[in-house]
This record gives sequence, C-alpha cells and structure tokens, in this order.
Amino acid sequence: MTTPPLRLFFALPCPPALAAQICAWRDTLPLDGQPVAQANLHLTLAFLGSVPRGRKAELRAIGERLPRQGFELELDHVARWGNGILHLAPSHIPAALHELVQALREALRAGGFEVEQRPFHPHITLARHAHHTPAATASFLLPARAVTLFSSENSPSGVRYRAIGEWPLDGA
Repeated sequence: MTTPPLRLFFALPCPPALAAQICAWRDTLPLDGQPVAQANLHLTLAFLGSVPRGRKAELRAIGERLPRQGFELELDHVARWGNGILHLAPSHIPAALHELVQALREALRAGGFEVEQRPFHPHITLARHAHHTPAATASFLLPARAVTLFSSENSPSGVRYRAIGEWPLDGA
C-alpha cells in the first residue's frame, strides 16, 4: 500500500493578529467570492503541488540553506486576477523578497523539484471565485520573520494548512 503524496508549498506565514486585522477589514468589503479562512492567510513563495512524502527531508534541507534576511512587506494594493482570485499585494517588492524567492527556486530546481515558470507576484489571497474588485484602500505591514513549508490538507471543515517545517529570518 502506498501513502498518498503531500500537497506542499513554501510561504511567509501571516501572523495571527495581522490575519485577524486583514479579515476584519476584508469582511467590511462587498465581496462576491468565497473568503479565505483567516487561519489560511499566507504569502506563497513557491508552490510545489504533489510531492512524495519521502522527499520532506530534502525540502527541509533546502529550507535550512535559504537566505535569512528578514524584511517587512507593505500590502497596499487590492486587485483581482481573471481567475477570480481577489488578493492583497505590495506596490513595492523589497530586494530581500526577490533574493529569497530566487534562492528558493534555484534550490528547488537543483533538487529536481518542479518549479512554476510564471513570474512571481507576491500576494495574500483574500477570496476565491470573485467576479468584482471592490474599491478599497489598504495598508498592512507583513513582517517576514520566517519561511514555512506548509502541507495543504483536506478536512471535513475545509482545507487547512499545516506547517511541517519553519526557518526563522533575521528581524527586519
């Protein structure tokens, strides 16, 4: 009997207090999509998809070798992509975030992992299946204090993300 693969991604976690603030603000908007659960707010750095469970150690080793420079990211732009993803994004991307993503993608490729080819667009997903972009202003400061390897798991109450590895970043 084989064990099913894990659905994995590297991300910057959204601290619980900030997630609560973002959701309280989001919930005042006229949304026509499915809001993302507060506990699931994060900023994806690299989506891996289905990965055999036996490769977790390789991914943890990659996490150990990542740059450790912390930073802060101002999330100040509300937008929606054509696929219905309503998101909160930065107007300016710090060099430390570019360096982190580049190092992560290079390490994943070197390890034989599939890496998305599309350009990196940092964002926190607010809602899925949205048909409209609400006219809204925002300014939230996301402190990048750790990189986390998450497993996406289905549960009776919906999808939840479970941390299976975490690497601290230096204070910004």
